[in-house]
Formats: sequence, structure tokens, C-alpha cells
Amino acid sequence: MSTAIIGTLYAGATLGAMLAGIPIAFALGAVALVFMLAFMPGASLDTVAQNVYEEMASITLLSIPLFILKGAAIGRSKAGQDLYSAMHAWMHKIPGGLGIANVFACALFAAMAGSSPATCSAIGSAGIPEMRRRGYSGGFAAGIIAAGGTLGILLPPSITMILYAVAAEQSLGRLFLAGIGPGLLLVLLFAAYAAWRFRREFATARAAYATGGPEHPILAEDRYSMAERFSTLPRVLPFVVLLTGVMVALYGGYATPSETAGLGGILALVLIACIYGVWRARDVSPILTATLRESTMLMLIIGMSLLYAYVMSYLHISQAAAAAIVGMHLSPWLLLLTILLLVVGLGFFLPPVSIILMTAPIILPPLKEAGFDLVWFGVVMTITMEMGLIHPPVGLNIFVIKNIAPDIPLSEIIWGTLPFVILMGIAILVLCVAPGIALWLPDLLLPSTK
Repeated sequence: MSTAIIGTLYAGATLGAMLAGIPIAFALGAVALVFMLAFMPGASLDTVAQNVYEEMASITLLSIPLFILKGAAIGRSKAGQDLYSAMHAWMHKIPGGLGIANVFACALFAAMAGSSPATCSAIGSAGIPEMRRRGYSGGFAAGIIAAGGTLGILLPPSITMILYAVAAEQSLGRLFLAGIGPGLLLVLLFAAYAAWRFRREFATARAAYATGGPEHPILAEDRYSMAERFSTLPRVLPFVVLLTGVMVALYGGYATPSETAGLGGILALVLIACIYGVWRARDVSPILTATLRESTMLMLIIGMSLLYAYVMSYLHISQAAAAAIVGMHLSPWLLLLTILLLVVGLGFFLPPVSIILMTAPIILPPLKEAGFDLVWFGVVMTITMEMGLIHPPVGLNIFVIKNIAPDIPLSEIIWGTLPFVILMGIAILVLCVAPGIALWLPDLLLPSTK
């Protein structure tokens, strides 16, 4: 049987398992085992556990559960609400300052927690009700939090970046640094849109009030004294110091990514114990349970995805697919566009973890041959996968928002996120024109040895 036919069967079986509703890890593992049994030597089944272990025996992957612990400690405390309150107090005078404060709070929390759903939940649980109370439309408020939450997979410490570093065999430090510039670009784009959208809703409310309508809540003005502003800082500054210290330890060469993750997890537990009194067994138990549950789920997906990729490589499916892409003789930019459209399509059904591990063996060799920097592409691919977190039908952040704001119709949430999907597309175009936005910082601090 030809490689093309086997590859088609492999893709069809995978799609069928996904559409059947089988959990991703079990779907990928089952398809891989069936094709090992059908097309590989019988002895290969005896080495499944060994192959999965060898693929996962990476010191870089060790940092994943430790970063999850850090995120769970911060996400399950009141750190998100305190961070949001501080940003709101300092930015309330800016037009649309409440929405902008939510964007910046999402960015800072994402950088501390490294998780998109955790960011949406922590900031959204405080931010969405407050924005609704101040007159923001439901879709606008939901879109800000959903899009801000996606920064969790772009800003360091991003678990998605860790997996890409393993799959692409790239420096994790360079990838983390490369995500900072584009992350700030997205923050500025989101903030600019929030200010513009606020002005529109404010003007509409003011016009209605001028013609005799009721006074809309969006017309009310907040007032904070300087003392009130500074009173919000004591609980926030320790977490900002934690973020800064972790980044200095990592990029200053004082600790490896795994050591940095462990340091961050321990310090996060110490901070929530000192600031919020979360130190008793009954308080810490939910944090450890959530960490164990999420880590186990994620590592199982990673293991099965690596087995899936191993079988695809053994059967020469990935090599043949890569050769076919190269054989199309597409121009570099058309090749990039084709691959990004593939990632967008996969984002309708799969989470970023599976997309990276399943597609890396196929798409990275042609991109490297076409002359693209794989660190830069990792950032572009991450932003493309961010779109998948906020567009239907399987936008994870959409359903997180629906869970914390059940009064907002799902259709309204979806329409509220679409402008941010467009802004992400604009950010990708900007990075194509000016790749230095992603590469200047890693080139400055961690020059490539290649």
C-alpha cells in the first residue's frame, strides 16, 4: 500500500475519532496503536511504553506541571481581582479605561499564570460584572476578556511555547523572549480597539440621553483619590516582583526553565499564604488537586501526540507530506499562508497542544527550507492558534466566558470576539512585514548559536 493511501487513511481515522467525541489523548493514542498493529512490525507494540517515555524524557517538559502549579496558585486566589482593581483605579480617567484596564490586567495575569482559561476566569469573574454594571455591552465586555485571556499562550511562561520548543528543537529562552514584543503589540491593538469601541458606545448613550432618554450607566464617571490608588498596590506588587524575579532568573542565566518554573511555583504558594492566608491543608488541597488534574491531562495528550507523530514518521507519512508541500514549489510567503490557513482550520477542532505536536513534523521542514526563522514562526503560529481560542465552534475561551457570565447570550459573546480575531490577523501581517518585533529581544539577549 502506498504512503499516500496510508496517510489518507491515517488522517481519516483521526478525523473520525475526533468527530466521534473521543477525548483527544485517547483518540490519538488509539489511532496510533491501530496503525502500528496494521502496518508496523508486531514487535513495535512491545516498545510503545518505551517510545512514549523516550519522547517525553525532556527536561523542558518538566517545567509544564511546575508552571501549572504556579498558575493554579495565583488563579485560585484573589490575585486576579486585586490586580484588576489596581489597574482600574489607575486607568479610570482614560476613555475606555475600564476596558483597557481589563486588557492590561489580562496581560499581567497571563504572564504570571501562563494559562488562557485561568486568565479568563480570574480576570473575567471580576471584570465582566464590573463592565456590565458600568454600561458596557455584553459582547464588548466578553470580547475583551476572551481576547485578553489568549495572551496566556503567547506571553512567557507559555506552556504552548514550551511544547513548540520541544517539537521544533528551538531554544525555549529565545521563544519566550520572542513572544514579548508581539504580546505587547496585541495588548496595544486590543487597548486601542477598547478605547475606540467605548467612544462609540459612549456617544450613542449620550445622544440617547440628550434626546430625553434615561441616563446610561456608561455616562457615569469614577473618582479615585491618590490615596485610594496607592492603597491598591500592596497586594499586587509582590506578584509583579515574582514575575520580574522569575524572568530575571531565566534570562539572566541563573536558572534553567525547569528550575525557574519550580522557583515560581514555590514563591507563588508562599505569596498566597502570606497575602491571602492560603496555607491550611483544606485551602491548598484544591490548588494541588487542580494542578495534578490539569498536568495529568496535558501530559497524557502530549504523550499520545508524540506517539501519534512517531507512527506518522515511521510510516513516512510526515516525510511524504513535507516532500509534497516542497514539491508544490510555492513561493515562501504563499507556503506560509497555506500553512497558517491549515492551522486556522485545525483550530476549529483541536487545542494548541495537539496542533503543534501533530503538525510540527510536516510543516517545519518546508518552512526551514524556505528560509523562515523557526523562532519567529513559533510566535506567528501561536498567534494563529490564539484565534482558535476565541472563534467557534470550539473556542475554549468562549465557553469559559459563557460559564462565568451565563446571562450573556452565546451569539453575543461570539460576535464580541470576532473584532479581536481580526486584530490578531493584523498583528500577524505586521510581524510578516517587521519580523524584528519578535526577534530583536532574543537576538539582543540570547544570540543564536546556529
